[in-house]
Amino acid sequence: MFSPSVDNLVAQLTRLPGVGQRTAQRLAFHLLRVPKDEAGALAAAIAEVKERVRFCSECGNFTEEETCDICRDARRDHSIVCVVEQPADLISVERTHEYRGLYHVLGGALSPLDGVEPEHLRIDELLGRVERNGVQEVVLATNPNMTGEATAAYLADRLRGRVRVTRLASGLPVGADLEYADEVTLGRALSGRREM
Repeated sequence: MFSPSVDNLVAQLTRLPGVGQRTAQRLAFHLLRVPKDEAGALAAAIAEVKERVRFCSECGNFTEEETCDICRDARRDHSIVCVVEQPADLISVERTHEYRGLYHVLGGALSPLDGVEPEHLRIDELLGRVERNGVQEVVLATNPNMTGEATAAYLADRLRGRVRVTRLASGLPVGADLEYADEVTLGRALSGRREM
């Protein structure tokens, strides 16, 4: 329907997460309307990030250096490590301003049905960090879904006896109504209750 180059751009944009055919077409048409230097700046930014950004050798976060700013920050508590699935999860925890320890990015979650086994994740690197760096607590902050729970259970089993292992609390979100809560969520909220 469009020229081959526009069709190719739309096809490439649909490969982005959350971008369907119509959104890809809108983005392509937007890029066609903007000045050439603006579209070129976007292309250059993509090329630069692919060239310069890599994974932190210590925690697996994104960085342009050998290690990321968080791992190099002497003010952070190096005795506690928060385990997340992806760098985006790390950013979510950081936005709370409640956590001042280090992180470990697994690179995903265990999912045997999808072919993701322990050797595909950065689990051995986590165990090595715990052994050599004097870590006292590992906070498991994997997603509260089936694969995240399976990953947390696997890690807890591997870490048990070496270090204190904790899991993020789960339960009712702020502003929720009890009548709409499912049994599992309400059950977790009850078991994770705290004194006031």
